[in-house]
Amino acid sequence: MTKPASIKLDELRFSYPGGTEMRFDLAINPGEKVAVMGPSGSGKSTLLNLVAGFEEPHGGRIAIDGRDVTALPPDQRPVSMVFQENNLFSHLTVAQNVGLGRSPSLRLSAEDEHEITSALERTGLGDKGKRLPAALSGGERQRVALARVLVRNRPVLLLDEPLASLGPALREEMLALINTLHEERMMTIMMATHAPEDAAALTDRLVHVSDGRIAGVGSTQDYLGGRGSEAFRDYLGKNRS
Repeated sequence: MTKPASIKLDELRFSYPGGTEMRFDLAINPGEKVAVMGPSGSGKSTLLNLVAGFEEPHGGRIAIDGRDVTALPPDQRPVSMVFQENNLFSHLTVAQNVGLGRSPSLRLSAEDEHEITSALERTGLGDKGKRLPAALSGGERQRVALARVLVRNRPVLLLDEPLASLGPALREEMLALINTLHEERMMTIMMATHAPEDAAALTDRLVHVSDGRIAGVGSTQDYLGGRGSEAFRDYLGKNRS
């Protein structure tokens, strides 16, 4: 089992060209499941992209498990990320898309092939390894993305609105799978979402992001139960309307 990892953002600063500077200070404990919620454009995805290394901060520090990873490229960070659009390659089979988690060149050893087969079976895709992503349902494509997480075996999992395009039944199925994977691997999870029901089903703590800042942090139950800040209650009310 991979050792759970902490995440610490220390005076992290970032801005898009012509945009307002974002500032993030945040500490997440090893093995925590954290929801990141806030209005569209508030900085949720940017926050995850900074942790993953897809955006480069203009100042500050990112530490994972106490190690400074601020200058490391994404492939050298102990992080896996699942996007809303799955980030699958349409010309590669399901097994090959999963295999990218082991080797970007798809030069796979026998052990790699075994891990890929195991991950596909674990995510209910054991008979779909030779198919192309276009032949899969939305839920199955998300399962491919999670199978790739399994073969990467990284201690941090970032989820950027991964369930937004799924219907209620598939959302519940995927949340149950993510919870099971967390129980087995104890990954530290950060999930950006607009859906209170997803946050409630998966996470223990909630980070409220507003205007490029961490506006508040508290238990998911408290925040969704109306005991968060007035700004979060306003956001939640608008999001439910």
